[in-house]
Amino acid sequence: MAAGETTALGPHRLPLVSGWEVARSAADACDRPGGPDGPWRPAAVPGTAAGALGPEAAAGTDFDAEDWWFRVRFTAEAAGAGEEVALCLGGIATVAEVYLNGHRVLDSESMFAAHELDVGDLLRGDNELAICCRALGPRLAIRRRPRARWRTKLVAEGNLRFYRTMLLGRAPGFAPGPAVVGPWRPVELERRRGLILERVRLRSRLAGEEGRLEVSAGLRAPVGVPFPDRLTVQLGGRGGAPVAAELAVRPVPGGGAVVTGALTLARPELWWPHTHGRPALYDVRIGPADDLRPAGRIGFRRLQAAADLLGDGPALEINGIPVFLRGAVWTPLELARPYATEPELRGVLTRLVEGGMNALRVAGIGAYESPTFHDLCDELGILVWQDFMFANFDYPEQDGEFMAAAEGEARAVLDALAGRPSLAVLCGGSEVAQQVAMLGLDPALADGPLYGELLPRLVREAGVEAPYLPSAPWGGDLPFRTDRGIANYYGVGAYRRPLEDARRAEVRMAAECLAFANVPDEAALEALAIPGQAVVHDPAWKAGVPRDVGAGWDFDDVRDHYLQLLFGVDPVGLRSSEPERYLELSRAVSGEVMAEVLGEWRRDASPCRGAFILWAKDLVAGAGWGILDHRGQPKVAYHHLRRALAPVAVWSTDEGLGGIVAHIANDDSEVLRARLRVSLYRGFRQLGEEVIEDLELPAHGQAHRNVEALLGRFVDISGAYGFGPVAHDLVALTLEREVAGAHELLSQSFRCVGGRPLAAAPASALGLTATVIGSPGEGFRLVVSSEAFAYGVRVSAPGYLPDDDAFSIEPGHSRELGLTAVRAEPTPPAGTLTGLNLAGRLRFAFS
Repeated sequence: MAAGETTALGPHRLPLVSGWEVARSAADACDRPGGPDGPWRPAAVPGTAAGALGPEAAAGTDFDAEDWWFRVRFTAEAAGAGEEVALCLGGIATVAEVYLNGHRVLDSESMFAAHELDVGDLLRGDNELAICCRALGPRLAIRRRPRARWRTKLVAEGNLRFYRTMLLGRAPGFAPGPAVVGPWRPVELERRRGLILERVRLRSRLAGEEGRLEVSAGLRAPVGVPFPDRLTVQLGGRGGAPVAAELAVRPVPGGGAVVTGALTLARPELWWPHTHGRPALYDVRIGPADDLRPAGRIGFRRLQAAADLLGDGPALEINGIPVFLRGAVWTPLELARPYATEPELRGVLTRLVEGGMNALRVAGIGAYESPTFHDLCDELGILVWQDFMFANFDYPEQDGEFMAAAEGEARAVLDALAGRPSLAVLCGGSEVAQQVAMLGLDPALADGPLYGELLPRLVREAGVEAPYLPSAPWGGDLPFRTDRGIANYYGVGAYRRPLEDARRAEVRMAAECLAFANVPDEAALEALAIPGQAVVHDPAWKAGVPRDVGAGWDFDDVRDHYLQLLFGVDPVGLRSSEPERYLELSRAVSGEVMAEVLGEWRRDASPCRGAFILWAKDLVAGAGWGILDHRGQPKVAYHHLRRALAPVAVWSTDEGLGGIVAHIANDDSEVLRARLRVSLYRGFRQLGEEVIEDLELPAHGQAHRNVEALLGRFVDISGAYGFGPVAHDLVALTLEREVAGAHELLSQSFRCVGGRPLAAAPASALGLTATVIGSPGEGFRLVVSSEAFAYGVRVSAPGYLPDDDAFSIEPGHSRELGLTAVRAEPTPPAGTLTGLNLAGRLRFAFS
């Protein structure tokens, strides 16, 4: 049971998941409770009309132009004595009518609203449930008041501002479709007997070293069933005896009862984001002493934000420790089926955790996520920045019905999220203030009663231990100034600024940033079915590349700009003459740019306290903004970020005349004892100088070292002075610790001085070798060694996933990678290596 839900202490749930059908009819043409004559086709629920049609048919369909009917037949008897039966509808997109056995039981105009309907008297054994999703298109064509004070290019139809529905699927530039239409969240029957708990509210607090759990809930009971005098609340952790308290039950006028109270726990284990410690959780159970039932999970953590949110942004501290938020903007995993299962969510979220990310932003252009998503964020230690689902529009804040719906929506969101340890930031919405200001209007228009009065009041009433921001971006004389409050930073990226702009911008917190058309691997591109070599010119390719509506460029052009800037190649000429080489360099460049910028922001002297990449996963096949492709598999950019964002990491910044500075982070909760090894190489092969320093970093600590200070002399380490040829062309920074007489690699980064080594050489010239070791019983590992610098090495081993990819190898050293089998009965690994400075492919196999 998630906090805020209504349930009996021992309910029986019947999910209605099989036997659904879907049919379409002309807009508003059919008013029969059973829907049109057909044709009907099978459908999945939770699901959408697009999911039922399939990708090919959905691609050419305007889902807002027609009515879509969903129906299912099921067996369920009427409610018995002392029992209620509720039809629970998690969410229907968007203007919907619901019929049960011919009776119209619901009208809804919000895809975000959940409904519980008492249907015990309407059930008759064999039942039919029908849901009609009315065409949104004709309704959008009707003129509505109040008139908008500004218009956005995000969507084609401005009257969407009157409807509570998702903008993704209706945004031509980056998510043109399919529009989400249908019962996209679960539909189920719930039989409730005996005591019924509702509006369960759990709030955990820390007072010194003591944890306090505050509990409140409403109680209902069938006629003739008495309320108990007391209920028990129990708090149990992962180890140790549970703590319990008896709470008095108090009847309230008009029927029902309430239970409130608290219990305390001495020295609870604290909840941390996974990068900084263990996300410790405690199970809460409520009920009569002999029949305790799950009521949710809580974590004890102290969250503090900057006092000056408009100046400094949130600048979060968790348990007294400043935390650099690093993550991505979250969207539904796919628009045709936006409600994901637990295994699907766990797979993607685990990948992001393994990628070093500790935060996600659920942005106002999308949809509120499921309780399962938030359960997993609590469990995995992922902080959540939660937008309310408002974006870009001038919403009708003077319309009483709209504001009442917005209040109900916000209350439901806060009931579900307010007590969760993962909730870190609440935000009124996405780019509303920016939209106003960029049109040259008074920015105060974006601080109306919705964002400035209603939402902050509801947040206060909910007792949320998280800051509230009216919009993102926000702060400064204009809301999109990067050096104040919250920024959407696209200086490096869409605005094609040099990498140095990431420092000049003085970003405090980037709610969005670093949007690139990240090229996926070949296996993902196969879904585009593009014949021949002209992949990036094909319309199917361009359909997957995001763009800003009205702009004369797209995000392929942005990536190409940095390909020329960093790698010194002509993108047009390269993709014409060597398309495979173009794609490989394109895969690498966006990851290198992202890692460089995040390294700049993560260093201890930076004013930046967090960044959210736009976005986590592609919605369709192609070169989208995601660092995961449409299948949820990592792109090359992901691997660069994983190394840059790791809790324990070393990286460098080029300070120009100030030389190169090494930065070392230990976000972990334990002291780090390691050594920093700095190595300078000539010709990307010969070791020139090397210096080693033993380090001891405290938990949650950082350090930085000027490389020339470590060397003890000036060597023009960055080539900034230009007095003559620089004696080295590669600086290798290695963080390692001694384990059983050997040095274990913790983190490694490289900086090329004077340009990247892009001239391809055969493996023999590089001295590159690859050997598979291990056994079927113990597992396999791949050892890759190189006499010269091997740059951007990729591993292809069908049936296996390497635990690193797109990495480089220090001259005269080796890397040992784990190979995880993806099949139940794998054959021994065999495959190939490629590299940005490797000609052809190097084959390897187990022998």
